[in-house]
Amino acid sequence: MSQMLALVLVLLILFAGDVVAVRTKAWVPSIFISAVLFLVGYWTFFPENIVEIAGIPSVVATMLMYLLITNMGTLLSLKELGRQWKTILIALSGIVGIIVFLFAIGTVLFDFQTVVVAIPPLVGGVVSALIMSEGASEAGLASLSVFAIVIYVVQGFAGYPLTSIVLKQEGRRILGLYRSGKLEENALAAKSDATEESTAKEATELRLFKKLPAKYNTDFFKFFRLALVAYLAYLVSTLLNPIVEISPFVLCLLFGVLAASIGFLEKQPLQKANGFGFAILGLMLFIFDGLKRATPSMMLEILYPMIGVIVIGVVGMYVFSWIAGKLLKVSPRMAFAVSLTALYGFPADYIITNEVIKSLTEDETERELLTNRMLPPMLVGGFITVTIVSVILAGIFVGFL
Repeated sequence: MSQMLALVLVLLILFAGDVVAVRTKAWVPSIFISAVLFLVGYWTFFPENIVEIAGIPSVVATMLMYLLITNMGTLLSLKELGRQWKTILIALSGIVGIIVFLFAIGTVLFDFQTVVVAIPPLVGGVVSALIMSEGASEAGLASLSVFAIVIYVVQGFAGYPLTSIVLKQEGRRILGLYRSGKLEENALAAKSDATEESTAKEATELRLFKKLPAKYNTDFFKFFRLALVAYLAYLVSTLLNPIVEISPFVLCLLFGVLAASIGFLEKQPLQKANGFGFAILGLMLFIFDGLKRATPSMMLEILYPMIGVIVIGVVGMYVFSWIAGKLLKVSPRMAFAVSLTALYGFPADYIITNEVIKSLTEDETERELLTNRMLPPMLVGGFITVTIVSVILAGIFVGFL
C-alpha cells in the first residue's frame, strides 16, 4: 500500500467519526466510531503498519505527545491547578472503586491473576499495559500477556460513549441553571475574571520577550519555545529518575503551566503556530494503531473476562466517584466523568469534552461557560489516572504475578 493511499484511508476514518459525532450531537463520540472502523480495517484489508505507512511512526507520535501535553499545560494556570484538588480526590476515588470491586467480585468470577493483570491497564494507558503484559509473559502466562494489551485497547469502547452521555447531562444541567438565572452571579463573576485574566494576559503573556518585535514571533519561534519547555521536562524527569520515577509527560503539563505563568509561552502556542490540528491527528492515529493487536481469535478467547472486568470496574468506579462527589459537593455526573478518564486519558478527554460542548450550544458565551466548568477537571483527571497512578499500580501489581 502506498503512503498516500494509507493516509487517505486513515483520514477518511477520522472524518467518518466526526460526521457521526455531528449527526448524533456527540451521543456517539467520533473516537468510538473511528476505533470501530480501524478494528474492522485491521480485520480485513489494512496492513498492520498502516499508521506508520501513512507517515506517523511511534517516534513522531511521541514527539507530538510532548508538544501537545506541554501545550495543554498553558491552558491551566497555577491558580486553576490549586482549584482542582477535588478533581484529584475524585479521580483517585474512582480508581479505588475499581480495585475494591474487582478484588471483591472479580476474584470470585475469575482467577486472582486475571484481576491483577487487568487493573493497571484498566486505569491507565499503554505504559501500564506493557508493564503487566511483559510481567505476565515472564511468569509464563501467555494468554494474560495478551489480555493486558486487549484491556488497554478496548476499554475506551466503554469509556467513550459513557463519558459523552454523562457530560451531555452535566452540560444540560449547567446550561439550565445559567439560562434560568441561577448561575447568573457566578457566570458574571466568571466573565469578569475572564476579562481580568484576558487583560492581565495581554500585559504578561510573553513578558520575557516584551521587547521582541512581533514580526519575529514566527511559527517556528513558537514551536522552538514549546519544544524547549518539553525538553526541560524530559531532562528533569531523567535527572529525578534515580530518586523518584516521574513520567516526563506529567512534568510537561506542569512545565507548560509554569512557562505560561512566567511569560515564556503564550496560551495555546500550538494553535497559534497552526500546528494543533496536525498534532491531534498524529496522536489519534497512534492510539488507533494499538488496535492492530486485537485479532478476532484473541477477542473471542478473552471476551468473557474482558467484559466482566470492564463492567465490574466501571460499576466500582461509579459507586466510589458518586460517594466522593457527594462528600465534596461535586455533581455526581461530573464526578463520574472525571473518573471515566481513567479508561482513555489524553487526548480523548479533550476531544470528547469539546465535542459535547459544541453539540449543546451555538452561543459562544455558553460554550465558554461549559468549557471553564468541564474541561479543566477532565484534563486534570486524565493526567492523574492514566499518566501517574496507573504506572505506580503496574509497578506494584506486577510483583503479584
